[in-house]
Amino acid sequence: MALPLLTARALNRATLARQLLLERVSLGPLEASEMVAGLQAQTPTDPYVALWSRLAGFDPDELSRSIEERKAVRAQLMRATIHLVTANDYPLFAGATRTVLERVFRSTPFAKALNGADMPRILEVSREALAEQPLTRADLARVLAAVFPGVDGPAMAQAATYSIPVVQVPPRGLWRRSGAARWALSTEWLGRGPSPHASPDELILRYLAAFGPATAADARAWSNLTHLAEVLERLRSRLLVFRDERGRELFDLPDAPRPHPDTEAPVRFLPEFDNALLSHADRSRFSGPAQPQWTMGSILVEGVLGGNWKYERTGRRFEMYARVAVRDRRAIQEVEEEAGRLAAFLAEPGLDHDVAVETIA
Repeated sequence: MALPLLTARALNRATLARQLLLERVSLGPLEASEMVAGLQAQTPTDPYVALWSRLAGFDPDELSRSIEERKAVRAQLMRATIHLVTANDYPLFAGATRTVLERVFRSTPFAKALNGADMPRILEVSREALAEQPLTRADLARVLAAVFPGVDGPAMAQAATYSIPVVQVPPRGLWRRSGAARWALSTEWLGRGPSPHASPDELILRYLAAFGPATAADARAWSNLTHLAEVLERLRSRLLVFRDERGRELFDLPDAPRPHPDTEAPVRFLPEFDNALLSHADRSRFSGPAQPQWTMGSILVEGVLGGNWKYERTGRRFEMYARVAVRDRRAIQEVEEEAGRLAAFLAEPGLDHDVAVETIA
């Protein structure tokens, strides 16, 4: 029996719905971040822009307080990149991605610089130092270099933060505040570490809830976990299976939203790195007239990539620039209006803000 077909547009609307990008919803930042399976946080402001685009009446100070109160945390998780997740989600996400961090570290020059080093002892000393207080990698490198003279200090610090369950602590990641990336043991900061029982099966179910329908290759692009075809095979009896326009199997949760392909999609501004655009091996569901530029934010027009944006602070002025590859006047007006709202959100109190929208071929 032929599997039901899902077009690229149908996949687009399904992912938009799960990523809370079809309409702004009335949720708190913690609940929303769990629904979308964590927020990319390489750039500290990214989670704030991501939630502003998804939530009605989003209060950035509420998220900032959650980080200070240890209800939300920044850590290297999926793809070994910094994500913001809730304290409740951390044990699953960190437990299921430990092998990813170990594998990614082995491929770095830092690992090669430590060939022959006493890694168990290096990690023991690192844990002791981090248990005393949060440290930057530079601080940790100096501690380790004093104990292991002649061994590459920065490489040892990198090994420690990849191999030991650690999290980044405030003021890094707070709203309109910043600071160096300081690392603390997750057990010290959260009172819990990665779950030893965390299952890739459970993590992939969370992935499908937030990004499905999807292939095994898509799930790997999001997580960097391996052997996901085997995971999905184990889960097959609990899932619905579709096919895409190239005949590939797509897996999904039975009760997940799959809106009609003709559902309207509003203009949305996404941060520099947003998982909505990064979490599929085949990104054709978001293909549009513009190309992604990862040094800038992205603009979704009718649900697909229609442009890019950035902002600059010059003296007492805040200036936002948007470039869109659309000609429809109504869409351009919607871009201009959304850009103005985002500029007002990002501009510090007392700063004048300007918005310029340019159309490109």
